[in-house]
Amino acid sequence: MKKYFQSTVYVIFVIVTFLALAKSFMVYENPFNIYENPLVWIALIGFVLVVVLKEMVNVIAINKAKELQNEKDGVVPEAENLWLKKLLQSWTKSKDIDSEEEIILDHNYDGIRELDNTLPPWWVYMFYASIVFAVVYLVRFEVLDGDNQIVEYEKEVAQARMEINKYKSTATDLITAENVTLLTEEKDLKRGKAVFNLNCASCHIADGGGSIGPNLTDEFWILGGGIKNVFTTISNGGRDGKGMIAWNKTLKGDDIAKVASYVISLQGTTPANPKAPQGEKWVEKEN
Repeated sequence: MKKYFQSTVYVIFVIVTFLALAKSFMVYENPFNIYENPLVWIALIGFVLVVVLKEMVNVIAINKAKELQNEKDGVVPEAENLWLKKLLQSWTKSKDIDSEEEIILDHNYDGIRELDNTLPPWWVYMFYASIVFAVVYLVRFEVLDGDNQIVEYEKEVAQARMEINKYKSTATDLITAENVTLLTEEKDLKRGKAVFNLNCASCHIADGGGSIGPNLTDEFWILGGGIKNVFTTISNGGRDGKGMIAWNKTLKGDDIAKVASYVISLQGTTPANPKAPQGEKWVEKEN
């Protein structure tokens, strides 16, 4: 009875999980995206594990039944893992205990005697391979003057910079300090305020009056005012060793532009407890 119950539960689980996965594949646009649909991966892994474990249990049960039947019939099975023993023998060239008398050396030390075993083939092959590698390495870097690690690193960095510059020149949605513009639409400033309250208000106060960080409502700026300077300060952080951290690893360029625009919009407002001015008075240059 218990066996039939387990089989029934297994069949129901397989059917239900399979149908759920099939439905998710048809409904979700990117069903295999682990960040968007982690439940799909959990269900898929669980499904595979259950099926594999079930088959393993079946194989173990069949082998156990064969062993019991062989024991009942008086059949002596062949040694297990015979192929593995042969493989180890071919890769070590070791002698069986019964054959050790053939390779035992004459001398002994206080009754301790040595065996004249041959070197394992895997060790010999690796030794020869190291010689070949050493010759190739010597010719490549000493005779032909190949690039060392420093030169290779510099080339990789230069190539990466070229690819980054190429991407920046073609990416229309990439916001940097060079192309950022002041945003004035209500939805952009609303988003900027939300990001500001979440990440910046702890140091600048929600109304921008300043606490640990400087006052953002006056005309004085430590690292320069204007949308480009404010964007750069938020993105790259404040002065070395003190000041604000860099947010370019946390916030997207689009959000940094909106926060910078919201900070600019705080100019001229009246905070509850404004901090004394810091830095120099900023005057926007006319283009």
